[in-house]
Amino acid sequence: MKMENRSTISEFLLLGLPIEPDQQDLFYALFLAMYVTTVLGNLLIIVLIYLDSHLHTPMYLFLSNLSFSDLCFSSVTIPKLLQNMQSQVPSIPYAGCLAQMYFFLLFADLESFLLVAMAYDRYVAICFPLHYTTIMSPRRCLTLVALSWVLTTFISLLHTLLMARLSFCADNVIPHFFCDMSALLKLACSDIQINEMMIFILGGLVIIVPFLLIFSSYARIVSSILKVPSVRVVRKAFSTCGSHLSVVSLFYGTIIGLYLCPSANNSTVKETVMAVMYTVVTPLLNPFIYSLRNQDIKGALQRIFAKWTNRFSLRH
Repeated sequence: MKMENRSTISEFLLLGLPIEPDQQDLFYALFLAMYVTTVLGNLLIIVLIYLDSHLHTPMYLFLSNLSFSDLCFSSVTIPKLLQNMQSQVPSIPYAGCLAQMYFFLLFADLESFLLVAMAYDRYVAICFPLHYTTIMSPRRCLTLVALSWVLTTFISLLHTLLMARLSFCADNVIPHFFCDMSALLKLACSDIQINEMMIFILGGLVIIVPFLLIFSSYARIVSSILKVPSVRVVRKAFSTCGSHLSVVSLFYGTIIGLYLCPSANNSTVKETVMAVMYTVVTPLLNPFIYSLRNQDIKGALQRIFAKWTNRFSLRH
């Protein structure tokens, strides 16, 4: 269906995932299970950090915000994907498409900044343990979180407003499972030079700079750990840093490949698979990598469970 200009567009059609019809039910169940696990895992972390006073520290302030960001990030795309997988006409309204793009960018960018804050927190804790409480004061931690929210709100709003000014006169079919910014730009028939310039400039601020800062922090952490004579401590630290860096690499690597270094050889299927990796898989893995393997989180879960068990036994 052709569209002559933006004023005639009332909706976009989302092609969704490149799945064979006979496999739709299987993938629907898979993505539903992944989404439920993501929501429950991140909600559990948020509740534990809120209820347990032992977790009221800078690291867990960042973790609670990361969990909230992951929960919202996955909720921006997956429910609509699941709905469209069961729909005969997988459409999304024009305004809904822009809203989805805004919140997608908001929580993706927020996650990027929070990962930097968490890497910096670990760097200070390991490399400057005696000055940790001074450097990572409550005021500074709250400032870092607030600054992350303000910056991501501004950046996502700017991209959305720049998208709203474009005219769409090509097909209204988006070969994706959500309103991806690059997919929308391909449908525009007006000048997208400003949009592309902003993606390049702000992409460096939101993606490249945080990515380099995180790897720099972990490189210094590893360098500091190697000076410790204990093999057990070194092995545990490398295991933790390795798991963190694997998730960071998955998140940033796919985003950089899709938006900052797009290849002409990239097929729609390849781009969709890469998008699934950072929109679905990363929010699912983060609770397990950053928190549920953590002894403090396990201890908090045991304390809260014991407290609730005692209250229940006293009532009966």
